[in-house]
Amino acid sequence: MKTWIDFDAAPVFAIPLTDAVGAVTVCEGMLIEGPQGWGEFSPPASCDDRQAGRWLTAAIEVGTVGWPDPLRGRVPVAVTIPTVSPDRARQMVTDAGCRTAAVQVGEGPLAADLARLEAVRDALGPDAAIRCDANGYWDVDTAVTAIAALDRAAGGLEFVEQPCRTLDEVATVRRRVDVPIAVDQSLRDAADPRGLALAGFADLAVLTVGALGGVRRSMRVAETCGIPCLVAAEAESSIGLSGGLALAGVLADVGFASTLGGARLLSGDVVSTGRSLLTRDGYLPVAPMPPAPDPVLVQRFSATPERVDWWRERLNAAQEYL
Repeated sequence: MKTWIDFDAAPVFAIPLTDAVGAVTVCEGMLIEGPQGWGEFSPPASCDDRQAGRWLTAAIEVGTVGWPDPLRGRVPVAVTIPTVSPDRARQMVTDAGCRTAAVQVGEGPLAADLARLEAVRDALGPDAAIRCDANGYWDVDTAVTAIAALDRAAGGLEFVEQPCRTLDEVATVRRRVDVPIAVDQSLRDAADPRGLALAGFADLAVLTVGALGGVRRSMRVAETCGIPCLVAAEAESSIGLSGGLALAGVLADVGFASTLGGARLLSGDVVSTGRSLLTRDGYLPVAPMPPAPDPVLVQRFSATPERVDWWRERLNAAQEYL
């Protein structure tokens, strides 16, 4: 068994996405092996070094101290639908087998968002749940108008996530619409997410393990934020997604699926096919440890030398904030 973390030997992977998520077309990151197992360090390029330090803390948590024991053996999962055509959205919903869809909106024309939502509702049927993630693209007035239209197109929305960038804007939108409002980016951007009280600003908090510094730190956010919490993740490999599942497994069930279906956005994985976290019946299992990488697949999806150098520098900068 390893007795230390050899950061210098951490492999760097690059897996093309099947569909772009915003400007992102490739899932890149590093696989970090600790004494007890593997983690994933894959902060978005937009993160500063301080935020990347949280992602690194999350990556080494499972391989050093492990995760808390889960309360549930499996969790319901929402399929992520990026900004794609209605036909592609319909196909993605059908392939995933989930009863909840998280639809990206706000990036393009409202008419395109409405058409995509209508296609998702058609594929899911009338009794399934649909939520929208606006990624902070809107101002207040645009958000209020768009949410009303999206709610009609979806035949009812479960909630809308991060309609505007700032918490004050989000709170204003919440007072002017009937659809519940969730926040995620507001937590990620906070200097100390564990001290952020969200009651009165939003109805729900969406927790991302990497951005919050690991499962235990995310649990602390859930304890202190003052509103119900659910879990989401970026487009990560199955090693990274395992952290989100671990968090979902230890949080109280508040009746919402976790947005942890991101493995279906990847054209491959760094773990064997049987260990890849691909939804089939709308659920994913909660495991005490992530799956180990498959050396053949790590080699297949290895990053270019230039990107390896970039990630080594990223890792070194993040280590300053551990």
